[in-house]
Amino acid sequence: MPPPPSTDPQLECIGLGHRLRSGDHDLEILKDVDLAIEAGELVAVVGPSGSGKSTLLGLMAGLERPTSGSVRFEGWPLETAGEDELSLWRRKRVGFVFQSFQLLGNLTARENVLLPLELAGVADPGARATRLLADVGLAERGHHYPSQLSGGEQQRVALARAFGHAPAVLFADEPTGNLDRETGAQALELLLRLREQHGTTLVLVTHDLELADRAGRRLHLVGGRLVPQPEPAGS
Repeated sequence: MPPPPSTDPQLECIGLGHRLRSGDHDLEILKDVDLAIEAGELVAVVGPSGSGKSTLLGLMAGLERPTSGSVRFEGWPLETAGEDELSLWRRKRVGFVFQSFQLLGNLTARENVLLPLELAGVADPGARATRLLADVGLAERGHHYPSQLSGGEQQRVALARAFGHAPAVLFADEPTGNLDRETGAQALELLLRLREQHGTTLVLVTHDLELADRAGRRLHLVGGRLVPQPEPAGS
């Protein structure tokens, strides 16, 4: 008989802490963070600059190792995994969208989408890359290099790349931070449409409270700790 479905949250942090050495003392970035995120959720991580938002995202994605506590994906503790195991997990189950796009400048838009599909072993990666670029409205721009694309177009390529292998969870760090208001709004709508289309869990870090309002849940970080969300003024 097949094993019963897992009852674990898709993502879970248990007593999560992270410290960095600064001179002759430790700088505490995150402190005793406990949270659980279910499959398909849209969660915004908000808080002032320096509160640990990007560090939390990096720990949940296995890009950094916690100094205390645990990060678990469907019950699997990431801190017990080797680098090769984590790399394979990210390649097949995780997507990323960054403020700075992080496209490879020596590859065309299509090649930027195609490369991770090939690395993930996706069937017929060429056809999928072509379809993904069409999905984000860049069917005619696949042969252009990032330097030949506007900021909004580069973020569209980054979104096509992020969703290419149908990730279980996507981490977005200030996905509209480098875009003007109108272009950022268009990129946001595209991100949310793709997330809905693929049923992907989305965890995003943002300073944009309008963007955060679109999330099903907010996590509010202050001084490295999760705190209750402030009540709206006048409530």
